[in-house]
Amino acid sequence: MRDKRDHLFAKSRIITTEFRFDEQVVKVFPDMISRSVPGYELVIPMIAMLARRYAQDDSNIYDLGCSLGAASLAMSHSVKAQGAEVIAVDNSEAMVKRCRQGLEDNCGPTGVKVRLENLLDTSVENASVVVLNFTLQFLDPGQRQELVNRISTGMRTGGALILSEKICFTTPREQEDQVMWHHDFKRTQGYSDLEIAQKRNALEAVLIPDTEQQHLERFSRAGLTRSRRWFQCFNFVSYISFR
Repeated sequence: MRDKRDHLFAKSRIITTEFRFDEQVVKVFPDMISRSVPGYELVIPMIAMLARRYAQDDSNIYDLGCSLGAASLAMSHSVKAQGAEVIAVDNSEAMVKRCRQGLEDNCGPTGVKVRLENLLDTSVENASVVVLNFTLQFLDPGQRQELVNRISTGMRTGGALILSEKICFTTPREQEDQVMWHHDFKRTQGYSDLEIAQKRNALEAVLIPDTEQQHLERFSRAGLTRSRRWFQCFNFVSYISFR
């Protein structure tokens, strides 16, 4: 199936439902995320590079909230650990269907198992790398610590959690600046002010960002150490934290 240009919010309409990762979104998702998340096309190969370094032999590599499997696919080609397997999990049936199709002919030497499953129900076991790539922000804030705790418990010593997120800022002026720059980025990608406003309204109730301090404290409470921010572009960041 050929990916389409994202015009989902191009026409003026009353937003009556929350943003969902349904078939409509799946059809335009590669275009949507590359034009909406600054640095996304760099983050994916860098996740694969980090996974290659920290993946351990005979371990599991989790991609929780895998969407169409971009990170899973990149890791399947990059990881060299013997006996390792990538486990890709998403709760959107439309996403999982396309993910499986995309992996059929393109998967690398490290195998990928795709699961249609709520990541809150996923048992994390024998993990050397766990990826949450712009996923945690869609969970209820009250469930986030529990998930990170469970991930940490299921990780091997020396294992790495790679977390990419949209964040918010405690200083009002910095928050305003970062949002303004992000919207400018979207305009350079061809989105109109109407599209930017309507998508923001649709996401408002389902994408609730944390501050950097909240992420770092959550890692610490889960027993993760050496937390580092390795990427930032405006209000989008990625961290790595170790068990």
